[in-house]
Amino acid sequence: MMSSVRIHRLRHVIAVPLLALLFSAASTPDSQRYLNDVKALTTSSMEGRGDGTKGLTRAADLIEQRFKSLGLAPAGIQAYYQPFTVITGAQLKSGNHLHVQNGSTRAELKLNQDFVPFSFSSSGEANAPVVFVGYGATASEFGYDDYDKIDVKDKIVLMLRFEPPGFAAKSGNNGLTQHSQFITKAINARNHGAQAVVLINGKLSHGEEDLLTRFGASSGPMNSGILLVQVKNAVAEKWLQAAGKSLAEIQEQINNSSKPASFSLPENLRLAVAVNIVNTQARVNNVLAYLPGETDEYIIVGAHYDHLGRGNFDSLAPAQIGQIHPGADDNASGTAGVLELARRFAPMKGKLHRGILFASFAGEELGLLGSAEWVKEPTRPLDKAVAMLNMDMIGRIKDEKVYIGGAGTGSTFQQALDHAEKKSSFKIEYSPGGYSSSDHMSFVTKRVPSLFFFSGLHSDYHKPSDTWEKINADAAVQLLDLVQDVAQQLAAAPDKPSFITVVENKPVSASAGGSGYGPYFGSIPDFGQVENGVKFSDVRPGSPAAKAGLRAGDVLVQFGDKSIKNLYDFTDALRRSKVGDVVEVKVLRGDQTITATVTLEQRR
Repeated sequence: MMSSVRIHRLRHVIAVPLLALLFSAASTPDSQRYLNDVKALTTSSMEGRGDGTKGLTRAADLIEQRFKSLGLAPAGIQAYYQPFTVITGAQLKSGNHLHVQNGSTRAELKLNQDFVPFSFSSSGEANAPVVFVGYGATASEFGYDDYDKIDVKDKIVLMLRFEPPGFAAKSGNNGLTQHSQFITKAINARNHGAQAVVLINGKLSHGEEDLLTRFGASSGPMNSGILLVQVKNAVAEKWLQAAGKSLAEIQEQINNSSKPASFSLPENLRLAVAVNIVNTQARVNNVLAYLPGETDEYIIVGAHYDHLGRGNFDSLAPAQIGQIHPGADDNASGTAGVLELARRFAPMKGKLHRGILFASFAGEELGLLGSAEWVKEPTRPLDKAVAMLNMDMIGRIKDEKVYIGGAGTGSTFQQALDHAEKKSSFKIEYSPGGYSSSDHMSFVTKRVPSLFFFSGLHSDYHKPSDTWEKINADAAVQLLDLVQDVAQQLAAAPDKPSFITVVENKPVSASAGGSGYGPYFGSIPDFGQVENGVKFSDVRPGSPAAKAGLRAGDVLVQFGDKSIKNLYDFTDALRRSKVGDVVEVKVLRGDQTITATVTLEQRR
């Protein structure tokens, strides 16, 4: 998650005479008080603080009441709240069906018993003949294409789950490649002109039951752009028998030969598929409070307070989806940190040169949505924001090791950090850049110098086992001492830090086999929910995208000959490209459509 690049330490320190006085006025560090807040945020009544749940509302109320009790000023739109709408999932409505017409025989499959749609399926209808396309994979890197020499335009494609075993050996690792993913199969089918995808489990291990994937249990975009359902093996077996084929024999043939075996089923076998899905929405709130300073400039001290609720496709304990995921470290630890720092700073009202905005963001687990909403609709003038300090997962410090990202984004950051570090025993690993998957990234894209405090990943991440008993409260409070020191320096210093654009190394491919996310493009996606296309929150300096003239705010809608409806489409298109490819892309820029030529580069 974080780079372990060490930054050269500057030798001089900031001299701020007021700091000693202010620090002595702060509340005494209290690890038990901090831990009590973590406990309060992870009780069963908080329901894992899932976006759109009553538990998240209760957590917002707890934070609001704490800000009020400290005498901090409301800094939202509705008192302490900044409400915004998020899409939290999908629901099956009436009218989902799958009918099979086999000659003169017509059969209707039963929803959730014989078939089930995927939550990221399009809504709509299709009535067409069927083509079996093996694993539904187009893997040029392995010399394999299930769609080679077979026409699926306007047809319904039937395909196996997973991928040919030979892919693992060819990719150089033992795991599955991206071609096994449901969304990759759906996008590939759509790009080949199919109307709908019907997925089957295929060969099962000894004693394994042929289960349908639970609706909502698999990750994907809001709308994949194609109908996508799963049926039981026994259902598909009857269709294949009409073509004189056996499911087991076909799959074995493909697995043994690593060669496609696609074919059309008889024309008199047709499927009529109807899917009716609606996205579920919820109103959630950022919770915001302000401590005035002597000027209208301010720093932001923030953390997200939402988590996974009872788990969803982001749970790393899929067998325990439905159980409360308390999120003690992620991110009750950071939220309790905001509350503790608010307590310490509250007596300093009007004594600091700059004010402090305390921000608790919702929607982070859905894609940094709360912070993205704030920078889009700031409740205080954004140009007066001097710096942002973000705390995400600060409760599991081990061996005194702490990670601080964004150290290179502010001209005075390293000096302030060096000064604060001298008072601690932490072994700090710094990363200069500010692009990583937490809320500070929303501020970096708006050129606000930002720091990210993080204690590292662990085996309880995104699981029901992320509980308060495992929080290292003593170490977390020591880290809060350091954060407070840095915040006070920034709030009291006569000069504000200038934003520095950090030119980072090209991101390394995520896969040892080299496929990863494909060649280097260089855009930073805006994780806010865009109806169509991929919006760029920023473009990395010196990247292929930057060289092509693309910039923050552009919405990518076309990549070569592929339409881009969402981030999954863009990722798939990149994975299917090669280093050195010259790709014509189209972006929406305001009311204009801009065409640019991008030369893809190698990740390093």
